[in-house]
Amino acid sequence: MPRIKGISGPYRFFFTSFDCNEPPHVHVEREEKTCKFRLQPLGLARSHGFSARELNVIRRLIGAHLTAIMETWYEHCG
Repeated sequence: MPRIKGISGPYRFFFTSFDCNEPPHVHVEREEKTCKFRLQPLGLARSHGFSARELNVIRRLIGAHLTAIMETWYEHCG
């Protein structure tokens, strides 16, 4: 389960081994909360437990680190 490093904050950004069959996206966790964002175009795919405010923070973090996230995606998925 590749984790994306270099994004500060309380969130864990990662992919799973099964993700390569889908378009580029990233999973985010914090405590018991989870969400999934599509990367191209950037948009929320699903969320469980995050408030709208937190989702906006996560979206901004993903946007700010999109290049690194996409590089990690293609390193993992080829």
